[in-house]
Amino acid sequence: MPRYTPEQLAKRNASVWTDIQIILAPIQFFIFLGGVTLNSLYYFDLAPIDFYWISVAILFKTLFFALLFITGMFFEKEIFDKWIYSKEFLWEDVGSTVAAFFHLLYFVMAWMGYPEEVLVVEAYIAYLTYVMNALQYLVRIILEKNNERKLRVQGQI
Repeated sequence: MPRYTPEQLAKRNASVWTDIQIILAPIQFFIFLGGVTLNSLYYFDLAPIDFYWISVAILFKTLFFALLFITGMFFEKEIFDKWIYSKEFLWEDVGSTVAAFFHLLYFVMAWMGYPEEVLVVEAYIAYLTYVMNALQYLVRIILEKNNERKLRVQGQI
């Protein structure tokens, strides 16, 4: 089911927020890869990594996730006239909310004094929620690109 009307598609293609998301999303992916790598090296004792770096990695990932979430809100407001949870982006926004919850939960658990072994597993869970959310976006992008091609062939855009 297409997410964009031809008018919304034109707005999306002209929006600065689209360009910002296109730039930030791959950077976030590389931050994710670095965090998962550090987490795995620490968890499986493959390298002498201080636990401090696990927290630094998830902090950067969480901050970058928040940056994408906020710029995504501006995008959604510009295209759909709603800051968050527009019907066109409902499931992506729900997925982002779940991922944000698990990223922030890491810091709540750290503040509460959970052991490092538990925090490393929680970091994996946060990273997993990011992957699930990112895959959801990728599927929607592929579907929308197919719809955009169809609209072009039909002469609607």
